[in-house]
Order: sequence, then structure tokens, then C-alpha cells
Amino acid sequence: MAALEAGTISTGRLTLLPLRAEHAEEVAAVLGDPDLHTFIGGAPLTPQALRTRYERLVAGSPDPAVSWCNWVVRLDAAARLTGTVQATVSASADGSGGLAEIAWVVGTSWQRRGIATEATRALVSWLAAAGVRTVVAHVHPDHTASAAVATAAGLTPTGQWHDGEVRWQLTTG
Repeated sequence: MAALEAGTISTGRLTLLPLRAEHAEEVAAVLGDPDLHTFIGGAPLTPQALRTRYERLVAGSPDPAVSWCNWVVRLDAAARLTGTVQATVSASADGSGGLAEIAWVVGTSWQRRGIATEATRALVSWLAAAGVRTVVAHVHPDHTASAAVATAAGLTPTGQWHDGEVRWQLTTG
């Protein structure tokens, strides 16, 4: 599968903007609630630490067979960033098309508004249109909100486990 590059994705309420290092300060504030990290691990990053991380992500994967596609999620009516979505895309093992591992996170103050669901659905549609045939997410078994997002995006739990999380999967075509 050819390398993918994140492009702007629009929905009814959201714009998924390709990640830039300049997003770090605003995103650090959005994701700054320590409770947000209960299921995803780690701790909130400072704006500078997040900028450094974003610079690495924007530079791309060192493996030319892997594409790192990362977006910030903007709620258009508020003109504010509310979270991020990402996909790590590679050729599938059976050669039938690309495989993407996806993840999403929405800041605590923006949750329960359908933002994660809308952004993740848009991401999955973009991946399918780009030729990705398998979409995978790993969800903590106690994280019911993320399980609901995965379900709404068409993924189903596989019963397989990875690092204490359940593997969810969708075959797009």
C-alpha cells in the first residue's frame, strides 16, 4: 500500500486538521486533565513536551512502509480544538489492503457531545476511501465510552487482548 498523508477531513460539525507542532499549546490545555489519562495511561504533557512529540509525529515514521496520520479535532462552531485522532497505517499481512491502528482522545470538557464518535467515523471513512481494508483499535475493557465510540464507528470486539486492552476490528471491504 502506498504511503498515506493526513489531509483535512470535514464533517457536519468538525474539521479534522492535519497535526502541526503549532497545535501543541492548545492541545496541551485540552488534554491537561489528569483524569483523562485513567485508561490511556501516562500523564498530561507540558506544551513544550507535546510540541516535541508532535514534531516527531509530523516528521513521519522512520519505516517507509508505515504512515503516521495524525489530526487535531476542531469543533467548528466554537473554533476550538477538542482532541485528536490518529491512524498508523501499514500494508496488511495478507496483502489484501492496508491495515490501520486507530486511536482517539477528546478533552474532558468536550466529552459527551458526540465529538469522538463523529471524528472517529470520519477517520474510518477516510481510511476506507484510501484503500485501508482493516481498521483496528485497542480499548480498555472498563472504558465504556471508548467502546461506544468503537461500536458507532463500526468496529466490533474480537476477543483478542493486547497489553490489557481488547482488540476491536472492522473490515471495510
